[in-house]
Amino acid sequence: MNNSNKTILLVDDEPDILEFLTYNLEKEGFKVATANDGEEGMNKVKSLSPDMVILDIMMPKLDGVEVCQRLREDTSNEDLLIVFLTARNEDYSQIAGFEVGADDYITKPIRPKVFVSRIKALFRRNTRTITQPEASDKLILGDLEIDREAFLIRKGNEEIQLAKKEFQLLELLATKPGKVFTRKEIFDKVWGAEVIVGNRTIDVHIRKLREKIGDSYIKTIKGIGYKFEF
Repeated sequence: MNNSNKTILLVDDEPDILEFLTYNLEKEGFKVATANDGEEGMNKVKSLSPDMVILDIMMPKLDGVEVCQRLREDTSNEDLLIVFLTARNEDYSQIAGFEVGADDYITKPIRPKVFVSRIKALFRRNTRTITQPEASDKLILGDLEIDREAFLIRKGNEEIQLAKKEFQLLELLATKPGKVFTRKEIFDKVWGAEVIVGNRTIDVHIRKLREKIGDSYIKTIKGIGYKFEF
């Protein structure tokens, strides 16, 4: 991966943090821009079109959660990676971040090498190849093929038949490998926002999927939701 092709926008109201992160990212070849508050961050996303935004949560004018929410409401930011970097490590703040569309969550303090490693991993994850020989019909992820037209899964030479909701759930997770889908997102997109189902419905479907395709593809993010990895 050529880091010099990637632009990262850092949004934090602490100058020392901006200086520290800028130094470590530029040392790895990334292009770095900075903003001191949420409003400035929003404006710089529009003017710079960065590949990633790293947001503090507690900021003046607009906090990080609100910035993330506004960015995700703009469809032109669909491919933008958004990471929260904050000293707050309570579960509720992590959940709030993922619910508005964050891709990852890093808590302060963090060692420079670990921080840079996480950022590189996010870029690699975002560019992993998903083969779509017939874009409207199939997804191929490693040894797993999702055939939308036939409504079945192929794993190597094995064909796996799924119930409708199982298939829709797997398809949703697999369209964005590595992305954490919150339980609310899954309910809304698979069952529909107006449909009332039991709290254990998703868990039951995830368990059945793992029984059929194996345990390695779907990861549980405790208290938040699920993600697909291959």
